[in-house]
Amino acid sequence: MTPSTLLAYGLDLVAVSILTFGLYFPRHRRRELVVAYLGVNVGVLAVCAALAESAIGAGLGLGLFGVLSIIRLRSTELGQHEVAYYFSALALGLLCGLPGLPLWSAAALCALVLLVVHVGDHPRLLARYRAQVVVVDRAYLDHGALVAHLEQLLGGTVHQATVQKVDLVQDTTLVDVRFSSARATAAVAR
Repeated sequence: MTPSTLLAYGLDLVAVSILTFGLYFPRHRRRELVVAYLGVNVGVLAVCAALAESAIGAGLGLGLFGVLSIIRLRSTELGQHEVAYYFSALALGLLCGLPGLPLWSAAALCALVLLVVHVGDHPRLLARYRAQVVVVDRAYLDHGALVAHLEQLLGGTVHQATVQKVDLVQDTTLVDVRFSSARATAAVAR
């Protein structure tokens, strides 16, 4: 193993630590995903390292690992932001584990991945926009009346309201709402 390879592995560990402990956990606080992000990252790094040393085709090895990752993603409910972190952890492992990529290039690409996740998931970015599933204590069949009620209830402008269920017996409406809040938002800078 060359010193450059060891530096690439160290770069990966630093990058995934920043992704997991510097970005994800302080913002979302799901402890169980910390091990998932670290595990998938180091797993991809290890598979890349093993494939670089073996006669097995890299495409086959990475394809099998990709199938396992997809199965993992489908086995638990993850939000879209969590999927983005998951694939970022995969990308970091690949960038640092693939042989032949210059260390400066891997470092620059890792920094780019981290920067994009930092900005894209920043609490202040689009802070007024929300998505929420709401159970309204009335069965609304008139979409305009439902939107007016939701705007009053949520204190903002409804951009999309998708009715998922109207229960005439229980007199409720289940609706997925996309709205912007007119109320002051306390965005925490991280």
